[in-house]
Amino acid sequence: MQYQSTRDKSIKVTAAEAIKQGLSTEGGLFVPDSFPSVSLEEIEELADKSYTERAYFVLSKFLTDFSEEELLYCINNAYTKEKFETNSIAPLYKLNDSTYVLELWHGPTCAFKDMALQILPYLLTTSMKKTNEKDEVVILVATSGDTGKAALEGFKDVEGTRIIVFYPNNGVSEIQKLQMVTQEGNNVSVAAVNGNFDDAQNGVKRIFTDGEYAKLLEKNQFKLSSANSINWGRLVPQIVYYFSAYADMLKNGEIKPGEEINVVVPTGNFGNILASYYAKKMGLPVKKFICASNENNVLTEFIETGIYNKNREFHTTISPSMDILISSNLERFLFDLTGEDDKAVSKWMEALNRDGVYEIPADVKGKLTSMFAAGCCDDKETMAAIKDCAEKYDYVIDTHTAVAKAVYDNYVKETGDSTKTVIASTASPFKFNQSVLIALGDYSSVAGKNEFELLQELSEKSRMQIPKSLAALQDKSVIFDLVCGKEEMQEVVSDFLMLE
Repeated sequence: MQYQSTRDKSIKVTAAEAIKQGLSTEGGLFVPDSFPSVSLEEIEELADKSYTERAYFVLSKFLTDFSEEELLYCINNAYTKEKFETNSIAPLYKLNDSTYVLELWHGPTCAFKDMALQILPYLLTTSMKKTNEKDEVVILVATSGDTGKAALEGFKDVEGTRIIVFYPNNGVSEIQKLQMVTQEGNNVSVAAVNGNFDDAQNGVKRIFTDGEYAKLLEKNQFKLSSANSINWGRLVPQIVYYFSAYADMLKNGEIKPGEEINVVVPTGNFGNILASYYAKKMGLPVKKFICASNENNVLTEFIETGIYNKNREFHTTISPSMDILISSNLERFLFDLTGEDDKAVSKWMEALNRDGVYEIPADVKGKLTSMFAAGCCDDKETMAAIKDCAEKYDYVIDTHTAVAKAVYDNYVKETGDSTKTVIASTASPFKFNQSVLIALGDYSSVAGKNEFELLQELSEKSRMQIPKSLAALQDKSVIFDLVCGKEEMQEVVSDFLMLE
């Protein structure tokens, strides 16, 4: 299987090249030049398989230049009980007769990003060997909270790589910040950016597409790559867990083979929900995709109107990983919806960069709305969803999963759709302990308490164990305290690499 760029489909590379590069040279994203088909019989067979076996089944269809031995090495090192504290890796929790929660946060950083970022370092280093790469690979990451720590944890001390993470100053939760600024490893660096996530993401993209800077890096034997979901190696492992959820529903007798399900995803960058769409393209029976946004509702408006407009007020919310106005992975989706029209995609991305707005034609919008529904909610509704879920089901969810639950509940009220539904749960409630505790009780339950007292309080209220990785933060020292302007990001990279 070859990979092509969303902005110039004449560019063709192998899976290993796509993973190593991260981004195409002209700024496009790599996508497969065809999608494999999966039969219903094959999906049924997954019911009796482990998560690692399901991962091999899916990944082997996309990473066709990887040998069986190479793929199994990557998969078996990434998805272990030691890392995920459960053999299931991504367990499915039954909330009621029609609603199921796919828990994607059992990994070492307590967020769904671990599902891809535990395997990406293995995929990348294997890709480097396969392509005879001699230069050191420098991973640049912009994060809205969860990707940063997951990437740092995945790439720490990985030979032949260095990683630098940029996060929005005052734009992540205290636990998320602590996870990043205490990161150990001899090849890692972290910097806060004065601005929001989009500023950090745009800064990283500018570095990637700066031809002169690329020459300077090459002279110093460095090559840039990405651990953001713009990298195909980040996106393809996410397809696995939608097949896994369906297989678990079959195994538990919750659905019949071929029965359609709905999928609800809280998303800002569109990568997680795009993975579920790709699963449907392969043959997974999905009826409707429900895209859930917080007050930064640019995706909700796009799905409803066909107009993408980032020119709006940016909201800092209690679901910070979704505080995004530029959804990078939407580009891949548009490339697919338009029948691989790279010229149209290029034109829209140029308009977005230049004017902050573009509009898709009616026929493309029709395809979109036939498969996708969308909704958004504010912090008050998010809090109410946490409280409601705890009271009705004795089940505590985080602020991002709560956005999905609130949007899904509204969708059911409006449509009466009783299709069995999987909600992607993207983070542990302990990562957003203060907001979750306030939702469960009141402000007095958090007043005057530090992060670790809040963890303990939430553990008692939820009767859940504090994740080991979060409890361990109490004994760690702050290593990184750099704050830079958005225009200084390239300089920060150069300093980290000690460029001549």
